[in-house]
Order: sequence, then structure tokens, then C-alpha cells
Amino acid sequence: MWHHENPVRHTIPETLWPSAAEAAGALLFSPVRVGPLTLESRTWVPAMVPWRATEDGFVTRENLEWYGRFAAGQPGALVVEATGIRDIPSGPLLRIGHDRFLPGLRELVETVRRAGRGETRLFIQIIDFLSVKRRPERAKYFERFLSLAERHRRALVEALGDESWMGREEHEVRGFLRDAPEETLGAVLDERELEALRFGYRERVTDEHLAHVRELPEVLPGLFADAARRAREAGFDGVELHYAHAYTMASFLSARNTRADGYGGARENRVRLPLEVYREVRRSVGVDYTVGVRYLSDEVIEGGSRVEDAVYFGEQFARAGLDFLSVSKGGKFEDAKQPKAGQAVYPYTGRSGYECMPTVISDAQGPFGRNVPLVAQIKRAVNEAGFRVPVVAAGGITTFEQAEEILRRGEADIIGAARQSLADPDWFLKARLGRGEEIRRCTFTNYCEALDQTHKQVTCKLWDRVRLDEPDVSLSRDGRRRLLPPEWEEKSTEDKYPQGRATEAQSHRDKEG
Repeated sequence: MWHHENPVRHTIPETLWPSAAEAAGALLFSPVRVGPLTLESRTWVPAMVPWRATEDGFVTRENLEWYGRFAAGQPGALVVEATGIRDIPSGPLLRIGHDRFLPGLRELVETVRRAGRGETRLFIQIIDFLSVKRRPERAKYFERFLSLAERHRRALVEALGDESWMGREEHEVRGFLRDAPEETLGAVLDERELEALRFGYRERVTDEHLAHVRELPEVLPGLFADAARRAREAGFDGVELHYAHAYTMASFLSARNTRADGYGGARENRVRLPLEVYREVRRSVGVDYTVGVRYLSDEVIEGGSRVEDAVYFGEQFARAGLDFLSVSKGGKFEDAKQPKAGQAVYPYTGRSGYECMPTVISDAQGPFGRNVPLVAQIKRAVNEAGFRVPVVAAGGITTFEQAEEILRRGEADIIGAARQSLADPDWFLKARLGRGEEIRRCTFTNYCEALDQTHKQVTCKLWDRVRLDEPDVSLSRDGRRRLLPPEWEEKSTEDKYPQGRATEAQSHRDKEG
């Protein structure tokens, strides 16, 4: 993970938790409309990839337990991990690119309904991504992957002053380059070839010389629409279009998108395909189904989009009819650290990755609520343009006081908390019941992110090695970590929450009416 030049180690903020009576009157626990449906509270668990699906993208028992455990904490909304819209292998990530995935997805929906007692709305995040290859061994790259051309020979002649390179056998050229110093390689290979050697080959939306990339504007609207249709058939309450971070749709929005076919360059061209995708999705699922978007407030990379772009995109999304705007930050390939040979580049290791998931080792500003000022700028502009689409803030939000202040200042409409919810899936519920002192506080060291980086099943250090001898506890593949936090035993009494919950929700509706 990237660090600031003069890092400051922060502690998690001290806080006062509300009593049950105070929580009952809080904005955080009041209902909010999201398109055609109502969330019972403004609490939101954003999408997190847990690495629990099969290699073929099917739902597993571990997936069911994972989402069931979050639903037991009864957030207003729970978003299922980035789920691939194509029918292609993508490792242990969920997929929705074919009808054969529907039975498992239906079971996931049913599991969340039961665990959340009907209090939690379930969305699924749908994503497209281009090819990213692992960093090759140096010898393998020059023997198998480099497309040797005459320009390489000419560059060798110019760099070494030896005309014989024009006529040498191919295996000689490859062997020389395999062992050549970096200075020579810099003179012979172009920018993309050097990247493929040092980081692994990665496709871009600007690779218009590749037919399948050139045709993305014709292909993607239908793929996203089919995935959204399956989501509705499976019983999800809505879909979140993944237009954030390092992936295909975010790359179309990026200021680095220079496509020359009307889908790159100016902002109105870069937002064109995202809007076309949305319109096709809407045609597929109808007007009575929730469709929202996750996108970036700032790419945090050289030449990337900034908050001014995000404001423009937010207004366009709202005008088009999207039902919510969930705002993240950073998480890009362009500034990622070099991976080890045999591993793929990970888009959360550079500065942009830090801004996506800031830790307690930070600058003077610290990691808490770091994205909120940009979210507030987007929300203000969208509202001033005449739209009331709810905006979800996320990024280092960790206490009731912090969340409530964000809402009261009008900086966001809904509070997303991923890492704090991973640390304690019951934290929203505990705060609502006036039992905040029992909340397990995230320490923001990104232990979970390190597991994600190596494609290991994601857990939290605060609970993954406790009570490993519990009956029927699910363990990681190496048997050293539990995959779910212990149940919160204190919330098992039936009359402690559901009846009061419904009464409070009705009270808020009466006030609104």
C-alpha cells in the first residue's frame, strides 16, 4: 500500500454512542426513498469482494453465510459484490452472465431475506472488466509474448551501433533482450511492451485496434441489460452499475479516455456509453425497479478525472433517471505498484488505491470521511440542478456521530460503511438499540485489503482467529481463520427489536407525511 511521504499515525476517533431513544430520532435510522422503494434506514453496506464463489462463478455455501451474516445486522441496504456480466472465467467471483447462475443467486436472495427479517434491501453490483494478465517471468516474456518486429531490430542497431542485428536469427534477438540492461530495453521496447514486461499485459478501452474493444459500445448495453434482467428474476431489489475504479465503464468516464469514435475525449462523449448502458438496462427491467450507479469523485491519477467531472456525470446520471449515486474515489491501475512475477497488478496499491481505502497511517487530514467533501460537492450540484436522487457517501465512516453529522449537514443522504461493517456486521443494529459500547471498531489497518490483494478469502483481524473451536464454524482453506464473525448473542431475543423497529419506521413516516 502507498504511504504519504511524512506519514502520521492516527487513532480511531473517540465517540459517544446514542441511547436507544436518541437513535430512534436520528436521521441515520430514518427511512429514505431510493427510486421505487423505501429503505428502512439510511445505512448501507457497499459491495465487497469476499473471494468465496466457485472458480466458475457460482454461489457457494460460504457466499450464503457471508451475505446472511451482514443481513443479520439489518442495514437499510446491502450490496452484493462486483458480479461479472460476461459468461467468461473470472476466478472465484460471482457471475450473472448466463441463466445457469440464477438458482444460486435466488438462494442468496432468499438467505438475505430470512437473515434480515425483511428489513434489508438487497442490491447486486454488476461489472464488466477487460483482460489483465499476470506479470510474466522475464525469460517467458521474451520467449513467448513479445511480438518481435523490424522496429525492434532497428532500435537495437541505433542503441548499440551494430548493423548485424538486422539479420540475426530471431532466437538470438530474443535471447539478447532477455538479458539486456534496463537502459537498452527502454530504447528498444515501446511503452506498452515495457508495461507488459514489468506489470503484465492490460487491455484499455482506448485499444481501438482490437476488434472486441472497438465494439464495446455495441456490446456492453445488451450485456448489462441481460444481467439486470437476471438480477430482477433472481429477486434482487435492484442493481448497482459498477462505473468505478479500474474497470471498463470507469475507463470510459475517465479523462484519460481518448477514443476517437465519439465515446472519448470531451465529457459529453465519455458519459455517452454509460448513459446508453443505463437506458438499455432500464428498458430491460422497467421503471418500477431500482437502478443506481457506483462511480468516482476523483480518479486520483495523473491526467485522470477530477471532482468537476464527477459533478457533471452526477447531473447527467440524475437527469437520465438513475435511482441513486454511490460515490467512491480512486482505485486505479495507472499508479499501482509493480506486482511480483506470476501475480496480477492490483489497482489499490498506489496513491489512488490509498484514497479508495485510506488507513490510519495517513497525512494530517487522516483517513476518516476523507471522500465526504467531494461527495457533498456532487450532491450540492445535483440538488441545485433540480434533482433529489439520493447520494451515498462512503470512505472511512466509522461512528454514529460522524454519520449523523454528514446527514444533518446535507452532505449525503445515505451512509455507506464497508470496513466498519466487516469488523462488526451488527454495528448499525447495536447503535440503533443504544448498545454502541458493544460495537467492534474497525482499526483501519487494511488487513482485509491485504487478503483481497492476494485473492484470499476476506476476513477481519478483529474476529477471524477467535473461538475457532465453535461447533460448525466455517474455516478458511488453510484452516487458520474463521470466515464469519461470531454471532452477536445479545440480539437473539425476538421482542428486542423487530416490533420496535416497525413502530419507529411508522413514526418517521408519520413525521414525513
